[in-house]
Amino acid sequence: MLYLIGLGLGDAKDITVKGLEAVRRCSRVYLEAYTSVLTVGKEALEEFYGRKLILADREEVEQEADNILKDADISDVAFLVVGDPFGATTHSDLVLRATKLGIPYRVIHNASIMNAVGCCGLQLYKFGETVSIVFWTDTWRPESFFDKVKKNRQNGMHTLCLLDIKVKEQSLENLIKGRKIYEPPRYMSVNQAAQQLLEIIQNQRIRGEEPAITEETLCVGLARVGADDQKIAAGTLQQMCTVDLGEPLHSLIITGGSIHPMEMEMLNLFSIPENSSESQSMDGL
Repeated sequence: MLYLIGLGLGDAKDITVKGLEAVRRCSRVYLEAYTSVLTVGKEALEEFYGRKLILADREEVEQEADNILKDADISDVAFLVVGDPFGATTHSDLVLRATKLGIPYRVIHNASIMNAVGCCGLQLYKFGETVSIVFWTDTWRPESFFDKVKKNRQNGMHTLCLLDIKVKEQSLENLIKGRKIYEPPRYMSVNQAAQQLLEIIQNQRIRGEEPAITEETLCVGLARVGADDQKIAAGTLQQMCTVDLGEPLHSLIITGGSIHPMEMEMLNLFSIPENSSESQSMDGL
């Protein structure tokens, strides 16, 4: 049996009882290590689970999945995913591969950023299509996701922006030369995402277009959702450029055109204080 087990969003103890029981009876346990991270490392998970974990990076999961599935037809193998197992399409591919090989599978779900963002007070059924914001480079500065933000705004829907994670990435030079040398991990902050969004807004204005959002659009920054030191801040997109949310992982929400009074009352709990370096609160927005 192949088990796909969600680990939740915080630390080692966020795994479900059902998930932990499955981990402890598996002959091999893989930890997916590239679509998200917990606030604790591999060693803390191993200590709590009582099992050794095999790190599975993007290359192994996407190109060498057969190694993970090896002998899963005659023994139990676990594939651990931060959040929920189906928070990334890669994991659907693993299920399809297992099915083609005649390997049965079982999914043990857990909390995901996709539903945990409700902690900020915005109603989940008012979210539209989720988008990803990636790190720009000198030669690659995609703006196509902004069309989805525009569509969500037109429909009065909030947009959850998942921010880029770069783990075990190679520089262009090392990639070309075939050197297995990897860059330090990088995690996009709400500040970086907001700055890129502001640049897209400026680019659209230069082209004579009317941006779907402006510097004054109400946004919510979230950090380490599910952890004890979770942080939430609500304010304008401009304020998101400077708000201090601390360590990763971060997410950003761009609110829809209409906000329910109860949503606004909840957001005011997380309003950036007037006396902070980010200036005004949301009063009057």
